[in-house]
Amino acid sequence: MDVLWITPLLLFPLLLWTSGTFVFYFKKCFYVAWMMCLALLAIPLCVLKSGGRDIENMRIIRSLVRHVKYFLGLRFEVSGWEHLQTEGPYVIISNHQSSLDVLGLMEILPDRCTMIAKKELIYAGTVGIVCWLGGIVFINRKKTSDAKSVMADAAKTMLDDQIRLWVFPEGTRNQKGDLLPFKKGAFHLAVQAQAPIIPIVFSSYRSFYLRKEKQFKSGTIRLKILPKIETKGMTTEDVTFLSDKSFNLMRSAFLDVSDSTTQSNGPSCH
Repeated sequence: MDVLWITPLLLFPLLLWTSGTFVFYFKKCFYVAWMMCLALLAIPLCVLKSGGRDIENMRIIRSLVRHVKYFLGLRFEVSGWEHLQTEGPYVIISNHQSSLDVLGLMEILPDRCTMIAKKELIYAGTVGIVCWLGGIVFINRKKTSDAKSVMADAAKTMLDDQIRLWVFPEGTRNQKGDLLPFKKGAFHLAVQAQAPIIPIVFSSYRSFYLRKEKQFKSGTIRLKILPKIETKGMTTEDVTFLSDKSFNLMRSAFLDVSDSTTQSNGPSCH
């Protein structure tokens, strides 16, 4: 009986050091489970603080999530902090690679800022509940008319409540080593609110995280905050220009920070 009890204890560290696939699934499962537990803790704190759904609850969520990076062996290097020192409403846009983006988002999330996310997220157990409490704006990506209506309402809310919104303009997760073409929703939002856009670039995760290859090593994520892009005086006719300009700026920055990250991380093994 003692042997049966000790064997898993010996096997676990052995697998951590010898099996990249085991490490991948262990980290992924731990990440999901721990975030669900943190959400369970955050729910009563948010209700006690604000009485329900309120963007100020993002302060609580941010403070609870920031330590998770250490468990996963990740660290962040942020440049361009000064560009977030902008008063009033604005739209943040960033590239989207995986659920790990949440950790980078919480690392630099400004006050009175929440996100626009897919509607399905609200059904993700305790995480979905805490997202709702944090004022996250949910859109139905499958219905363009619904998404446009939500964006129009979001623009009004931005101005009325003086909030900031974080949007992933690629519209879906992408780990192909480049950016996907941007959808126009974030830019319509910024133009309708006449609010500036602040682009933020996450370096590629490919040096430490590869979903298809089942690799999840320790690594560094570089976040580059770019100068704001003004939208004052722009109309819907300028949306394509605004989208293309943002894409080109972010793609250039993405390739730059991703190249430097790959060089600094180098090969590693378990």
